Amino acid sequence: MAKRSAGLLLFRRSEDSVEVLIGHPGGPIWARRDTAAWSIPKGAPLDHEAEIDAARREFEEETGQRPPDGTPIDLGEVRMRSGKVVRAWAYEGDMDPSQLQSLEAVVEWPPKTGQTIVVPEIDRVVWARPAEARRRLNPAQAEFVDRLLAALARS
Repeated sequence: MAKRSAGLLLFRRSEDSVEVLIGHPGGPIWARRDTAAWSIPKGAPLDHEAEIDAARREFEEETGQRPPDGTPIDLGEVRMRSGKVVRAWAYEGDMDPSQLQSLEAVVEWPPKTGQTIVVPEIDRVVWARPAEARRRLNPAQAEFVDRLLAALARS
């Protein structure tokens, strides 16, 4: 069975477009990567945790901000190149990127040395218009932007 992850795509409307909040992974492996390196805040559900609850919890853990209340837009699932399946929901809301307070993770660095460093799970977030978000997001997750735009067009 494929590993699963659940995430939340925060969006806000501007006069002529929609912007989505995307996060850049922390740590030296990702430090100089931009194109196709960003992600939505996401993570693995805990035992017996509903995926929507995991998505909301992971958003708060990775951004330090409570996700908005309201009715989510179900964006379905995508399969990452690694085989992991990511399920996502979109919520309309706002967040000041300067208020990011991500949890930290211990990683081995340099690889295979036994030495460890502490890095934020997400080192920065930005509001991005759809074209920029598609360029920066992991290619599989870029599909969530298109699904959000389609859902908003229907409503």
